Amino acid sequence: MRGITTPGLLISVAIQAYPKGYEMPQFAANLTMLFNEYPFMERFEKAAKSGFQAVEFLFPYAYSAHEIRQQLDQNNLRLVLHNLPAGDWDAGERGIACLPDRVEEFQASVTRAIEYATALGVNQLNCLAGKTPEGVDPGLLRKTFIANLKYAAAELKKANIKLLIEPINTFDIPGFYLSKTEQALDILNEVGSDNLYIQYDIYHAQRMEGELSKTLERNISKIAHIQLADNPGRNEPGTGEINYAHLFKLIDKIGYAGWIGCEYKPSSQTESGLGWIKALN
Repeated sequence: MRGITTPGLLISVAIQAYPKGYEMPQFAANLTMLFNEYPFMERFEKAAKSGFQAVEFLFPYAYSAHEIRQQLDQNNLRLVLHNLPAGDWDAGERGIACLPDRVEEFQASVTRAIEYATALGVNQLNCLAGKTPEGVDPGLLRKTFIANLKYAAAELKKANIKLLIEPINTFDIPGFYLSKTEQALDILNEVGSDNLYIQYDIYHAQRMEGELSKTLERNISKIAHIQLADNPGRNEPGTGEINYAHLFKLIDKIGYAGWIGCEYKPSSQTESGLGWIKALN
């Protein structure tokens, strides 16, 4: 363990300098979670000045694609991920893909997401399944989710964009329909599309099932994007129980070439909490 001195804060992180023979992962700043001390449009510059070359966030739809594109270009950043529209987020909705009474809205959301992704140069989009509604037949929920994914995967493939689904822990979002890796793999098999993949969030997986290393090893060909946060607390790597030094080496060893989204809650100011990345160098 090494102490990392960062502006205004001494962080002790359980991350050691990256060993020879391994490539450090590519990290993308999640601008929904990081740099939220600043207005959204200022976060792009903050991320770039902190050394990030890529960003991701939940949704772009509150802004014009032109506004976001300007920020990306001005700060020489790549946008690697955003989500399909997910219903009324402020009202507590967390996706509509499994909801039988929202199919038409879902299909319209696919069109809107493709328009943004095309304008912003994004080559993968995440589809949030949504919460399980009370009193609805589980078979109908699954049938709806499968049909919606088949539709979205086909539409996104026409635009050369991957479709992702993300298991999310049911402690943070009670009732979330898709919560485990095996469930996601089963859904991938039933959809039968070569354009549908898993977004593997290490934090959510740790809370729901553990077995992180073996799950990554077994299923890396089905995983198109990885996100991280430590547990408990969903803070920076090195603040909790997850052995990120081991996982980063493993991710390199098994040939993952994508980005890792930093979707964590900074325990203090974002910039002062980036010592865990500096410790890898």
